[in-house]
Amino acid sequence: MKNLIRKIDVLNPLLMFLKNKIFLKKKFTNSRDYWIKRYEKGGNSGAGSYNNLAEFKSEIINKFVSKTNIETVIELGCGDGNQLEYFQFKSYTGFDISNDVIKKCREKFKNDTSKNFMHMDAITNQKAEMVMSLDVIYHLIEDDVYNSYMCNLFDLSNRYVIIYAINSNDSDNYEAHVKPRKFTSWIDVNRLEFKLIKHIPNKYPFDKKKPKSTSFADFYIFEKINNDI
Repeated sequence: MKNLIRKIDVLNPLLMFLKNKIFLKKKFTNSRDYWIKRYEKGGNSGAGSYNNLAEFKSEIINKFVSKTNIETVIELGCGDGNQLEYFQFKSYTGFDISNDVIKKCREKFKNDTSKNFMHMDAITNQKAEMVMSLDVIYHLIEDDVYNSYMCNLFDLSNRYVIIYAINSNDSDNYEAHVKPRKFTSWIDVNRLEFKLIKHIPNKYPFDKKKPKSTSFADFYIFEKINNDI
């Protein structure tokens, strides 16, 4: 009897974990709706845009912007604007799919004329010296959404593209709204004029004991080498 009770005590947490995971997958519809609804309900951009991870990202990006004299920046997937408070940009445009979060960012930075926020559907022929994607690519579940996003990411850049994401196709053990992508393979095939010039491993590599303050994502910096390709 004692052995049976022990087995039940061990199995119950596992069964609850599997039950919750199945529920989340059934509840998940698509990446666009997930983030729109998340922000509608007052959710934020996630742990990666706060605290030590936000400080790490700003440390890398501010240093790069200063070193290369970048003046114009575009971000695809600007989120709630918390990460942006850490950055030092002369001119910034943030795009997002959520009208709620765009409204929130406009209010948050209403006294800062260097910052502008627009819906992703408003992307046309805007250009910037540097275009950023921070903690976004692995949230693009659908292949067509991913391809469209990647095209915009590189088409809007005149000089550099900075990606902070998981560079892997391993989709095991992630939430329903997460799908890692080996995005460097996409770039090698579709944007030959951009070359990887630097890979910066995460200062806080993922630790399952500290999931809110660590990350699987690394930095990948690409430079436009030849405009004629």
